[in-house]
Amino acid sequence: MKDSNQSSEKFDRRSFLKKSGKGVGIALGASIINTFPVNFASAQSNKLSYPFTLGVASGDPLPDGVVLWTRLAPDPLNGGGMPSHPYPVQWEISIDEDFKKVVKRGTEVSKPQLGHSVHVEVDGLTPSTWYYYRFKSRSEISPVGRTKTTPAFDSHVDELVFAFASCQNWPTGYYTAYQHMAKDDLDLVIHLGDYIYEGRHNSSGVRPIDKDFPEIYTIDDYRNRYALYKLDSDLQAAHANFPWLVTLDDHEVDNNWAGDLPQDPNKQSKEDFLKRRAVAFQAYYEHMPLRRSSYPNSSSMQIYRRTTYGNLVDFNLLDTRQYRDDQADGDGWGPPTPESMDPSRTILGEKQENWLLDGLVASSTKWKVLAQQVFFARRDYGFGPDAERYGMDSWDGYPAARQRIVDHISENNISNTVVLTGDVHSSWANEVKTNFDDSNSKNVAVEFVGTSITSGGDGSDQRDDTAQILQENPHIKFFSNQRGYVRCKLTQQKWQTDYMVVPFVSKPGAPIETRTSFIVEDGKSSLQQVGKEVATPV
Repeated sequence: MKDSNQSSEKFDRRSFLKKSGKGVGIALGASIINTFPVNFASAQSNKLSYPFTLGVASGDPLPDGVVLWTRLAPDPLNGGGMPSHPYPVQWEISIDEDFKKVVKRGTEVSKPQLGHSVHVEVDGLTPSTWYYYRFKSRSEISPVGRTKTTPAFDSHVDELVFAFASCQNWPTGYYTAYQHMAKDDLDLVIHLGDYIYEGRHNSSGVRPIDKDFPEIYTIDDYRNRYALYKLDSDLQAAHANFPWLVTLDDHEVDNNWAGDLPQDPNKQSKEDFLKRRAVAFQAYYEHMPLRRSSYPNSSSMQIYRRTTYGNLVDFNLLDTRQYRDDQADGDGWGPPTPESMDPSRTILGEKQENWLLDGLVASSTKWKVLAQQVFFARRDYGFGPDAERYGMDSWDGYPAARQRIVDHISENNISNTVVLTGDVHSSWANEVKTNFDDSNSKNVAVEFVGTSITSGGDGSDQRDDTAQILQENPHIKFFSNQRGYVRCKLTQQKWQTDYMVVPFVSKPGAPIETRTSFIVEDGKSSLQQVGKEVATPV
């Protein structure tokens, strides 16, 4: 990212990435020179083994600060293995990776009530500056992380490069996409949900495990599931190399949950589900670099929020689960019905929807991003002039709510709106129209849907129905069923999106390539494809 508030400390990202190989996040704490001052000694307990097994992370950056995260877990898959009393954890943040220019340090108490996780909200930092950070517990030192503050509010920003990802089902594949992401030249990573999967993980999956892991319901269950995922070194490297913005989807709690309703109300009562949602939210907070403003209040959690990068972009992180009405028509696929078309239906809830609409009007940035979970543009799987078939879990099940946003953008002449989406385990590029029934109607936004990290297995570039889907939905300009992540480069003149894909996830070591790229010019809500075109199935 380039802007007019660059630190006087010059930092060459490519040189750093070349020097660090896979990323600073894979360096073991034991290999770091201990420059903590003598009075940084922590509570003595030599019986505990290395506690930083789950790595480090940073997130929710501001111009003057950022959240630093770790969790003490010497026995990560068995509840963490920490004693049932608070433990002090020291931290420091520095301009240089050798920690010779430490600018802040302190002590945070890790509490058993929060799984001995640590969330340090550092302030007093310089805008648009790279920093290094680490933690210490007793004589053990964590891996080194790297993070970056956002530019000063209203400052001029020339460029930003970020990646977004979602859907990383652990037993279905290796996180090779994160290995490549960690080496990429990024300012930020956004995760759009399905960080874990709550269902049964069995020993017949791609990754070798010696026992089945049942579906999770308790706080210990959720903590162990997060620990399983966070033990992955590629995921740790991606966390350690960049600040993250995160929002959750359904699998962090229960598949396709909606508001206060579980997927299977015949098996989980509303009361039992809300208890489950409360522990799921707590475990999510414990394992993400979130601010105290997102600390769960029983079964509620403040997830939607806004992050601004100078005058270049607003990121509106949305929550399409907690406040939505129940999915229409039994949460299946089918044509529109009086239930799905009810104009009062909501996927964001009234308060969040108004917050979003007001924020879009008030924004003074070049680009306005909706970073959210489920497919936004219309996606008709009914092939033929009279056939309509929509998924009720996506915005297609809440078309009136979508239209309110579309009309608001159109009526207020809001330009450069971009929707980022996860959930569907495949890549799509869509133009968002004022009227999807009229191919000549105005475009008001574009949508980039990112594929999964692993969910769905190896996949393929195309499917048997690809040509029919694209023909039925002319506003959809691209589809691929491979795994990977999405990289976006923003300037004041244009937005470029690169679909980064790997050919397989069923074994380690996959190479990565740019499957295709799209450019959106300033003031034009239309997609220009560059690179590989869509292959038509034979």
